[in-house]
Amino acid sequence: MAHNPFKIELAELSDTYLDGKYKKAWIEEAVDIDNGNQKLSISHTRTYLGTSIDWRKIIIFLGIIFLGMGAICARIFYLQIIKGEYYHSLAEGNRIRLQPIPAERGVVFDRFNKILVHNIPGFSLVLSPQDLPADQEKRKEIIRAVATMSGISETEIQQLLKKYGNYSETITLKENVDYNTALQLYIINADLPGVKIESGSKRHYGLSITSTADSLLSMSHLIGYMGKLNDEELTVLHNNGYLLSDKIGRTGIEKMYEPYLRGTYGRKKIEVNAVGREQDVLAMTSPEPGKNLVLTIDIEAQQVLEKLVKNTAEKTNQRKIAAIAMNPNNGEVLALVSWPSFDNNKFSQGIDQATFQSYINDKDLPLFNRAIGGGYPPGSTAKLMIAAAALQEKIITRYTSVNSVGGISVGGTIFKDWQAGGHGITNVTKALAWSVNTFFYYVGGGYEKFTGLGIDTIVDYLSAFNLGQKTNIDLAGENPGFIPSKEWKKNKKNEAWFVGDTYNVSIGQGDLLVSPLQSALWTAIVANNGIIVTPHIGKAVIDPVSKITTELEYPSKRLQQVSADNLAIVREGMRDCVTIGSCKLLQSLPFSTGAKTGTAQWSKNRPTHAWFTSFAPYVNPQIVVTVLVEEGGQGSIVSMPVARDFLAWWGKKYRP
Repeated sequence: MAHNPFKIELAELSDTYLDGKYKKAWIEEAVDIDNGNQKLSISHTRTYLGTSIDWRKIIIFLGIIFLGMGAICARIFYLQIIKGEYYHSLAEGNRIRLQPIPAERGVVFDRFNKILVHNIPGFSLVLSPQDLPADQEKRKEIIRAVATMSGISETEIQQLLKKYGNYSETITLKENVDYNTALQLYIINADLPGVKIESGSKRHYGLSITSTADSLLSMSHLIGYMGKLNDEELTVLHNNGYLLSDKIGRTGIEKMYEPYLRGTYGRKKIEVNAVGREQDVLAMTSPEPGKNLVLTIDIEAQQVLEKLVKNTAEKTNQRKIAAIAMNPNNGEVLALVSWPSFDNNKFSQGIDQATFQSYINDKDLPLFNRAIGGGYPPGSTAKLMIAAAALQEKIITRYTSVNSVGGISVGGTIFKDWQAGGHGITNVTKALAWSVNTFFYYVGGGYEKFTGLGIDTIVDYLSAFNLGQKTNIDLAGENPGFIPSKEWKKNKKNEAWFVGDTYNVSIGQGDLLVSPLQSALWTAIVANNGIIVTPHIGKAVIDPVSKITTELEYPSKRLQQVSADNLAIVREGMRDCVTIGSCKLLQSLPFSTGAKTGTAQWSKNRPTHAWFTSFAPYVNPQIVVTVLVEEGGQGSIVSMPVARDFLAWWGKKYRP
């Protein structure tokens, strides 16, 4: 009979078998075995359901679980307790921002409170790096859209992000966006993270003198303009509250009075949404507006002087002209024109490259303020100082005379007078009235037995009259001028100093260089009896909140080197220039004046510079007017009419 594999003897299922080495095997409480026609049931009360997992494995598994839980708890403790404040700040930074509130820049007025500079609303397209998505593809899509809106290439935008991406501020991409365009852009980029339209203000330079608005280009050199911070300035000024999008005064009073005009920025704490849009203002510190600035400029005087200068430029075809009207008693500049000029509104509105290049390439240099920055030989206007020095050093008295026969000869070189045949017997007042060169050759360098001042003494006196140094006018770009000396010539040209060099300096020629402003200053020193004032165009600042006006102060000092009596003699010579000399054109004025002409040779192949300087009234002077026409020829013909016509207008308004 075949073997039945399910046939199990009961004896085989003994306690030993169940409780032995197989006790922990998989054992059922009861087993039914079908053995053919017979069903066999087996039951054992001491058997139980066992496990096939080793206890050591269970312990290791539980250990892993506990270690994992411990690590998670430790991490949670680190993040929540130790670094909780830090991550809380980061989370708040994504939701809450501190946003600067720019202060309104100060307004500028003329001396009679006519507005010269004010602020008008403006919009800018900006990019906020911190709100751009981290996903590079989405980021590229936004940059592509912004490039289309701003007209700036994607590469340039990427460079800006790389350069300024670490700043927690917006990057300005496009300025001076008009209202309608700004509204359209706002709608378009409403769902673009990091792209915003910001409102602000921009400077507008202009005024209304009569019923018709008239923008005076000559004011551009005085007011100046603003420009964006460069990288060096941003590094220095960022800690002082300047922002990436800020502008700073570049020239004129915009630059010189930047601390007054700028104001103090405020701050607001805002809540933003996922794309960086402002949702709510949580707290705010209001900004303090900049101080308003009052200038010494009379805008009507500026208009008159500019018109006279423009007319002269058109008639003579000499476009490079400078003219200054100044109060000799306190240095207040009433009008200052440097021609040609430029439109500073073009800079305010964002000048295009073509316009900027046209300014740069213009041979007449319209961006250059020649009234304060030019350097020219002063011609015979310098004779005022040479006369004062000779009187003070007792080289001459008011009665000392020299016979002018048309020039002098030294070592075979002839030093000519401007009038053939000379002027005859000449004293100091006649020499000033008729600008007699021979007289100043004598008193400056000496001749035969006559001992002159000599160049060393001349240098000392010219320096005392503030030549060779800045006047410290409150405008950038001033030229200190230059006074030649023996040492300079030896070092610069490796040549000895000759008496002919002294003759040239004595009549305002040679290497002596001055600015038109310096000429106006020494004229003022003579007119006011020896006070060296500081020329300036800033008069006062006004706090727009408290309305408190603070007068600006500028230093002055007395000329110690020349006595009042000797300056009075020089003034007499200037008065004689009007009554009997080369300045007779001023006789038509209804008040007395003193003046001096000048014709400065500077090139053998080019026309001379035309100078004229004057003061009025003769008693108790209230104004100095100085005019320079580059390559204009004779000062008495070209420059003097500008001064005469301006003084005529001034006399009607100010009634001296």
